[in-house]
Amino acid sequence: MSAPDGPVGTERSLGQLVSAASKEMSELVHDEIALVKAQLTQDVKRGAIGSAAFIAATAVLIFSLPMLSFALAYGIRTWSGWNMAICFVLSFAANVLVAGLLAWIGVIFAKKAAKGKGPQKAAAAAKETAAVLSNVKPHPRPVAPAGALELEAGERADAVARSTT
Repeated sequence: MSAPDGPVGTERSLGQLVSAASKEMSELVHDEIALVKAQLTQDVKRGAIGSAAFIAATAVLIFSLPMLSFALAYGIRTWSGWNMAICFVLSFAANVLVAGLLAWIGVIFAKKAAKGKGPQKAAAAAKETAAVLSNVKPHPRPVAPAGALELEAGERADAVARSTT
């Protein structure tokens, strides 16, 4: 619990306790919102990496196939002496293999993003906090003797803030 606002050894007034409790509740809510934002950012990052891998796979397949196919086919022909048709089929298979590898990487990152339970975790924590706080009961106050509320001559009563509701 937080330190008392006054000198050590003095008790805090009801107003100070309510003020401290509302401040701490506000901080808790802000921290839980920050947690949700951080978890959503992580899930969005994973999804973006997966999307980028799919885009890269598509770009490799579309833009490099003609150039790579010709270069690879002529390289295979020079190296092996095989028929040009076989060389072009082999170069196409190599390009499809590279695009498949990039698509597989994209699927892995997309699944990680789909499994992300960032906001669900934070929402469950917020519900748990609300459930705990809803079951809190105030401590019973000791009953003061009938004459205890009367002030001695020269004493001043401390004002206590009261809610109108």
